[in-house]
Amino acid sequence: MGTNLDFAILIFYFVGILAFGTFFQKYTKTTKDFFLAGQRFSWWLIAFSCVATLVGSYSFVKYSTAAYNNGISSTMSYLNDWPWFALLLFGWLPILYFSRVRSIPEYLERRFDRRTRIAATVIILIYMVGYIGINFFTLGVALRPILNWPVMHIVIVIAVIAAVYVTAGGQTAVIMTDLAQGVILILAGLVVFFLGIKALGGFSAFWSHLPQSHKVAFAQPVKPASFNSIGVFWQDGMANSAAFWFMNQGIILRLLSARSVKDGRKALVAVFLVMMPLATLCVCGAGWIGRALVNAGLLPTNVDPKNIFVAVTHLLAGPGLFGLILAALSAALMSTADTLINATSVVFVNDIWRPLVKPNRPDRYYLKVARISSVAAALTGVILVPVYMGFKGIYQAHAAFTAAITPPMVVTIMLGAFWKRYTPQGAFWTLTGGFAAMLVSMAVPVIIVPFSHGMEAGGSYLQAHTYMRALYGLMVSAAIGVSVSLLAKRRKVSPTLLCGDEKRKMREFKGAPINEKPGARLRLILKGSSVESESPVAFVSSDTLRALAANPGDLIYVSDTRWWTGGLRSFHARVALGETEPGTVEVPDSVMKGAGMIHGQTVLVEKEM
Repeated sequence: MGTNLDFAILIFYFVGILAFGTFFQKYTKTTKDFFLAGQRFSWWLIAFSCVATLVGSYSFVKYSTAAYNNGISSTMSYLNDWPWFALLLFGWLPILYFSRVRSIPEYLERRFDRRTRIAATVIILIYMVGYIGINFFTLGVALRPILNWPVMHIVIVIAVIAAVYVTAGGQTAVIMTDLAQGVILILAGLVVFFLGIKALGGFSAFWSHLPQSHKVAFAQPVKPASFNSIGVFWQDGMANSAAFWFMNQGIILRLLSARSVKDGRKALVAVFLVMMPLATLCVCGAGWIGRALVNAGLLPTNVDPKNIFVAVTHLLAGPGLFGLILAALSAALMSTADTLINATSVVFVNDIWRPLVKPNRPDRYYLKVARISSVAAALTGVILVPVYMGFKGIYQAHAAFTAAITPPMVVTIMLGAFWKRYTPQGAFWTLTGGFAAMLVSMAVPVIIVPFSHGMEAGGSYLQAHTYMRALYGLMVSAAIGVSVSLLAKRRKVSPTLLCGDEKRKMREFKGAPINEKPGARLRLILKGSSVESESPVAFVSSDTLRALAANPGDLIYVSDTRWWTGGLRSFHARVALGETEPGTVEVPDSVMKGAGMIHGQTVLVEKEM
C-alpha cells in the first residue's frame, strides 16, 4: 500500500516531530520543568494535548474495528465518561493542584502512609508501562501491511523516536508535540469520514448501506461476550474511564501543567463538550464507512476488520493524502506513548528513586535519572509487545489489560478523595487485597460468574470475562476498603487532601490570604535583574501594584503578548514593591531566560491570587 510520496511524507513526519520535540530541551532545566512544564500553559493548549493523549494509535485501530463490527454502538466506549465529570472538575483537580503533589503515589502517602505509596507505585508502573506496550503494538499492526516490515521492527523505530524527544524536552516537549499531533489526528479522522460519505454518494446513501443492527446507540445487554452494553459500561465507563482521568499519571501531569485550576477546568470542559465528540467521530468513522463500503460493493467482503482503518484510508485517499493520514495514525501513537513515557519517569523518580534509593541529591541529578528512566520505560513497552500479540483483537487486549489492573487503584483514589473515614489500613488492603483478587480471577475465572450478569466467559484465563472482571474487581476492592476502614481507628486528615473547602486549599497553596480583588491586565516592559531568590520575585512600582489590585506576596502571571504561544513563554512570580519605573516589571535574569523571554520586551501581567 502507498506510493513513494506517501512514504516520503511519513518519513518527513517522523523526522519533523523528532526535531520539533527536541527543540524544547531549552525549556527544561529542572525536574519541575521536566515533569510539570513549569505549570504555565493555557487551557486551550492543555485541551488539545489531552485529546491527543486520549486518542492513541490503538484508538484508530481499536475503535474502527469495533465500529465496523458493531456500528454506532461503538461510541459507547468514548462517550461514557460523564459520570466522572463533576468529581474531576470540583473534587480531584483542586486536590492535586493545590496540594502540590507530582504523582498519585505521592498523594496516597500524604493521605495515608508510606506502604500505601509503595503498593500504589507498583500498580501504576505496571499500568503505564503496559499502556505504552499497547500503543507500540497497535501502530506496529497498523503499519505492517504498508511498510511490509515485521511488527517488532516498526515498534523499535517508533520507540526510539518517542524516547529521544521525551528524554530531551520532558513535559514541555510532550505538550507542544501533542498540540501539533492532536490537530493532525482530528483533521485526518474527519477527512476519512467525509471522503467516505462523498464516495458513497451522500449521508443518506451511507446510512442506507449500514445494516439495521449497526444503527442502534447501544449494543445488546450481555451478548456477544466480545462487545455488549453492560460489559462496556463496567469495564470502560466505570473502571477504565475513572482510571484514565483520576489515575493515569500522564493526564494528571497534563492538568497540573495548566497555569491555574481555572485553566485546568476550562481545558476539561472543552475536552468533554467539544473534543471528545469530535474524537469519537474521528476514531469510529472509518469503521462505519468501511461497513457501508463493503455493503455497497466498494470494498471486498473478506476485508480484515483489524485493518479496516488502513483499508478504508487506502481506498479513499489519493497519493500524498494517504501518507498524511498515516502520519496522523503515527501521531496518535506518539501523542499517547510520549505522555506515558514521561509519566512513568515521574513516578519512578518521585516515588522510588528520590525517596527510597538516592534521597537529598541536587535537582540536576534527578533530572538525569528522569531522562534515563524515560528510555527504560520505552524499552519495557517494546518488550511487552509480544504479550499483546496473543489476543484475537486489540479491543479485547486493551479491555483485558485495563479491567485486570485498574479496579483496586480506582477504588483507593475515590474513597481517599471523597470519604473522610477511609483509613491507611483500608487503603493498603484495598490495593494489595484487590490486586491479589484480580490475579486469582485470572487463574480461576469462575469466581467472576456471580458478577457476570449471565454473560458468557468469552475466552480462557486472562481473556475470560474480559469486561466483567472490572465489576468483580471494583466490588471486591470496595468491600475490602470499607470493611477494613470501619474496623480500624479513625485518623485525622488534612482538608487539603479531601474534596471540598477550595478556599482553604488556595490559602495553603499560596501560603497567605487569598486576594480576590479584581485587577487590571497590564502591558509592561520586562527588565532583567542579577538578584536571585529561592522562588521567583517580580518587582513593580506602587502604581503598577495598585493597578493590579495586588498586595506584596500575591502570585502574578507574566506571559508573552502573543496568545497563540499558549503559555510556553510565561512564568509565575510573587509580586513585590521595588524601585522600578512605572510600566515595568523586574525579574531575575534566570527566570526571564528560562521562559524564553528577553530584556525590554512587552509582556502581559495579571494577578492570579
